[in-house]
Amino acid sequence: MNERKMGMKVILTALNAKYIHSSLALRSLKAYADPSGKYTTVKEYTINNRIERVVSDIYKEKPDIIGFSCYIWNIEMIRAIASRLKKVLPCTVMVFGGPEVSYDAPEFLEKNPSADIVIKGEGEKTYKNLLAAWAEGSEDYGGIRGIVYRKHGRVFENENEEPLKLDDIPFVYTEVAELKNKIIYYETQRGCPYNCQYCLSSVEKGVRFLSPERVQSDLQFFLDNHVRQVKFVDRTFNCNHEHAMRIWKYLMEHDNGITNFHMEITADILRNEAVELLKDAREGLFQFEIGVQSTNEKTIEAIKRNTGFGGITKAVQKISQSGNIHQHLDLIAGLPFEDYESFARSFNDVYALEPEQLQLGFLKLLKGSGLRQDAQKYGIVYADEAPYEVLYTKELSFDEVLKLKDIEEMTETFLNSGKALNAVKYAIELSGNPFGFFEKLADWWSGKGYFEISHSKLELYGRIFDFFKQYPPGLKDLRTVKELLRYDILLGDNIKTVPKCLERTMSEEEKQFEREFYTENENIEKFIPKLGEYTPKQLLRMCRIEFFDIDTKTKQKGYSAVLFDYYDRDIISNKAKAYVVLKR
Repeated sequence: MNERKMGMKVILTALNAKYIHSSLALRSLKAYADPSGKYTTVKEYTINNRIERVVSDIYKEKPDIIGFSCYIWNIEMIRAIASRLKKVLPCTVMVFGGPEVSYDAPEFLEKNPSADIVIKGEGEKTYKNLLAAWAEGSEDYGGIRGIVYRKHGRVFENENEEPLKLDDIPFVYTEVAELKNKIIYYETQRGCPYNCQYCLSSVEKGVRFLSPERVQSDLQFFLDNHVRQVKFVDRTFNCNHEHAMRIWKYLMEHDNGITNFHMEITADILRNEAVELLKDAREGLFQFEIGVQSTNEKTIEAIKRNTGFGGITKAVQKISQSGNIHQHLDLIAGLPFEDYESFARSFNDVYALEPEQLQLGFLKLLKGSGLRQDAQKYGIVYADEAPYEVLYTKELSFDEVLKLKDIEEMTETFLNSGKALNAVKYAIELSGNPFGFFEKLADWWSGKGYFEISHSKLELYGRIFDFFKQYPPGLKDLRTVKELLRYDILLGDNIKTVPKCLERTMSEEEKQFEREFYTENENIEKFIPKLGEYTPKQLLRMCRIEFFDIDTKTKQKGYSAVLFDYYDRDIISNKAKAYVVLKR
């Protein structure tokens, strides 16, 4: 025990879902309890790392305490890692925290012999008190709130810790170099005023907010450091109108022209005052995620969502009119009373709102959630292991769930990614059935065995063109979809070759037009003023003018030349800016 007191080492570790993610929770624990890092080191991995690599890396540190941040996407891997580490570091104290272990902490401790302590709920103050005990060489945990612990083979559960004032938690970011090219997460509130039955955020009653002064100070740090994207983890960003308005106003007034802020909002409570304010935001400054989940009224009532699709529609359409805010709309498959046909209607309803992304998710029966408690009532059957995803329901068979999985992958690959956005939208416009389009595409893709293999970008374009050639409604004018696919390719990359089936040979007259275009100063000033310092020869390599046998904007017959500026990309989609420089 004295050795621990003299040189105690604590490792807090997270297994993030992707490399671009970062752990706000662990940084918050360290900032509150051990800001100098005297005892605490944060180590992050991803669920794609090999278990052996994570175990080896942590073992070499010979820590006295290891803390694991547990979520539905990483708990199974964490169990395996902790089990191995306990065998090779038997004296190391293993601490688990996070939403996946908080709800049934005593049961988790009973079933996991590698676990010594579980932190229940909000962990900053609890971790600070544990750290103080460890630093003193004490293993008397009886007076530490917010934990369940094992002692002499028995499990003890202490009373919960009181929630903190959010201003008492220091700002977790001191520099951003370590988070370059990663999403930075930030919170201004904890709790949720709603009672959605698939979610755990409603378990904590009431909502706590950071003070306006603190929020502005934190946001200015992101602005000053030109962070690319900040993602608010606030469950309902605009649940307090005044709080949201203050933040939007501040970010608009102090916009650095670079940073994007992602917020999850409830659309149907968005007031006209907010809509009017947001009209003047820079394109790319804000990105909204809006949970629709279903447009089936009976389903919405069952999950206590308390949102009307009519209100969502009005808000989304108002935001869309300005064209300056990307909107991501979410649906969840597997909810009560939503069968395959009902989900198809929900999909089409949401697609009609023309969001920048239409995200399909599958119901997860989280521990402690209302739907998990009512699973038998609603006939929901789900996997026993995390992430407890729905297998089938009374209304939705397992075959249909699998089919929706394929449709989700096709939607992600060809719509949300933007890879074939214009061509897909054109085909859907002709068919009049968005869900039906992706359903047929998924069936065709499966029939070809394409779900089982990886594809390069160019292979994806070639293969979806093959699908278009036999798409059941019949694309009589394949020329248009072919041109739109080539347009989609060039929006993403300045490549010299396209799939053979999409090739178009430039005439000598067109080549001359491109060469001469960059020699005219008025062309440079009008379309690419930021590249004015470069020579025509350099611009010929940096940009691209491509000719199309259609009007790319109206998708009608015609002829157009489009300039692609790869040095001025959309901040969210990363697509090149495109300008029509000739049309007839």
